Amino acid sequence: MTLPASPADPAPLTAPAADLWKPVLTRAVVALAFGAVTVFWASPSASEMGWAGGLYLLAVGVTLLRGIGKFGLDAKMPAGKVIAAAGAVMTGAGVAVVFLGSELVFGVLAALGLGLLGAAELYLGMLFRGRSVLARDWLASGVIGLGTAVALPFFISLGAHALLGVAGGGAIISGVLWVLAALTLRHDARPVSSEAVN
Repeated sequence: MTLPASPADPAPLTAPAADLWKPVLTRAVVALAFGAVTVFWASPSASEMGWAGGLYLLAVGVTLLRGIGKFGLDAKMPAGKVIAAAGAVMTGAGVAVVFLGSELVFGVLAALGLGLLGAAELYLGMLFRGRSVLARDWLASGVIGLGTAVALPFFISLGAHALLGVAGGGAIISGVLWVLAALTLRHDARPVSSEAVN
């Protein structure tokens, strides 16, 4: 099933999958787990920060790449390519941060990945406003991602704990947002599946 395209976007948006809540919840759990680690980790080393932050970026990137079709996006169309590019950059940034593990690398690459993802989500939120159940969540998550990306470079000189605190704070806020979105999607999907059985 394909939804009509808006005049501004010639590419149609396909209907999101009934189990859309699963990749949304996965992303929320990844963000909240990372946020919890940063809250309770008193003095991480640069290498430990690299592993924790890199795995977080990598997990978010992979979750995005695997969820493109379920989001109702076609990977061959511009909107799908935007989220695929953001997911690929997050994945690459995560791998680089894991292996290079320094405050400067984390501050720059995490800011780059989160900033690109935030911009992509803002774009999708505005593009599909009123046509996708995720539009509002993309807008809010985009603002959080851009805010975190802008703040990170200012904390490079303060060390690993400060950098993880900033990234973890953004992760917690976005994690709560995506949990609420996943629960709403799950709730809305239940009547549809029960009607299909009858």
